[in-house]
Amino acid sequence: MRCVHGQSGPALPAVLAAAAVLTALTASPAEARRRAHHGGGGGYNPPYAAMVVDAKTGRVMHAVNEDALRHPASITKVMTLYLLFEQLERGKMDLDTPLTVSANAARQPPSKLGVRPGSTVTVEEAIKALVTKSANDIACAIGENIAGSEPAFAEMMTRKAHALGMSRTHYANASGLPDSDQITTARDLTILARAVQDRFPKYYRYFQTRSFAFKGRVIGNHNHLLGRVEGVDGIKTGYTRDSGFNLMTSARTGDRHIVAVVLGGKSVASRDNIMAKLVQANLPVAYAGARTSAPVVEVAERPRPAVVAERPVATRTLVASADEDDAVETTNSTGQPLDIAPRGGATPKWRAGAAGMPASAQAYAPAAAAPAFPAPGGKYASRLPASEPGEVRAPAPREAAAPAPKPVTVSPWVIQLGAMDDEGKAKSMLAEARQRGGGALGKAAPFTEKVTHGGTTLYRARFSGFSEAEAAQDACRALKRNGFTCFATRS
Repeated sequence: MRCVHGQSGPALPAVLAAAAVLTALTASPAEARRRAHHGGGGGYNPPYAAMVVDAKTGRVMHAVNEDALRHPASITKVMTLYLLFEQLERGKMDLDTPLTVSANAARQPPSKLGVRPGSTVTVEEAIKALVTKSANDIACAIGENIAGSEPAFAEMMTRKAHALGMSRTHYANASGLPDSDQITTARDLTILARAVQDRFPKYYRYFQTRSFAFKGRVIGNHNHLLGRVEGVDGIKTGYTRDSGFNLMTSARTGDRHIVAVVLGGKSVASRDNIMAKLVQANLPVAYAGARTSAPVVEVAERPRPAVVAERPVATRTLVASADEDDAVETTNSTGQPLDIAPRGGATPKWRAGAAGMPASAQAYAPAAAAPAFPAPGGKYASRLPASEPGEVRAPAPREAAAPAPKPVTVSPWVIQLGAMDDEGKAKSMLAEARQRGGGALGKAAPFTEKVTHGGTTLYRARFSGFSEAEAAQDACRALKRNGFTCFATRS
């Protein structure tokens, strides 16, 4: 029998257990939060999406949920910098131009540079602060200095996104701080990753900045793959509680060049590991010849039909930030996060480099119709563009009119699938859910509910027939297993 410091072998587990308890009791709250934050524990499972594109040909090399709506978090700042680079290119600013930091900008939550209201930073300092620190106060200041206000700048960002072909992206702020209207897709972000390099090769080099010295501080870059994964030359990380851990990456080696996006990582380490695998699997097999795709350039915007959805109001406590090396944002809500997969049939879509992906990264092909999604925070994402190829056709003139449906008695609890801008689409969604929902909806009654918000008319797609919250939640879970998004709510 082995002995350790005079104790017999069987006593060792007790010693180790006591040490573990002592460590847990003496760890600071900040340290405990940091461990959970970076370790991805506690059942945290944000909605996942990813895409890899060959930058020379435009060929999609890997895609998972690439058209599903997601929150960009601080990857937003790539578009903020795109518009700032545009000011430099046009000669309206130079790298030494001072940007005034307003009181509004200075009060933005972390991650932030922490400059005083009324002070200034140069354009070059602002660029480096966004690339490394992901400073929300400086992102807001950039927007205010260019457009006069951050909301006006967000409108500029959205117009620019649509002009680039990012048709499902909408911006509400310059930083990526939590907002239900701040929406994008993995596909749209690969367009932005290519566009910022095609349009501004001179300024793209700033995304390679490893550290930034500012007023006696040295600030490191949040992008941990720089210098650690061969070929990676940028570009941006992001994190909020709703988005998960995001990363936009560009990688080159020899004559090969790819861009990649990972959204919804469970932790910094998990996200970085996924991205490293994607780069290592796809960069060596990317096209090595002369570029065949045209540069990503802006085109005239075209109006697109809106896809709208909603969710119950969430109580949001902003204890930090749109990037990962600071505190996190928590949400107390009766709703659900964005959909993990589009509504409709699931078709495996793994391509090269899929080895090592998380179980949550289920590969689904986009459905024919755009997915209904509950937008966090109780806001309407009514400005989000998307196509709706499935049309609800009126009966032929000679057909007898269908009898009017009987009114539905609304139960104390209902399930909501989403809210559409057309009642026919809402009814079609309900019919499909009824068909695929199985016994969970056996006694449920589908109905639509017309609501008007901000001049926009919506039709909620709902199921009645639940007297208790638990029954509604069980039915909703069954729907989710069949590829739908939904939430249970009081009627």
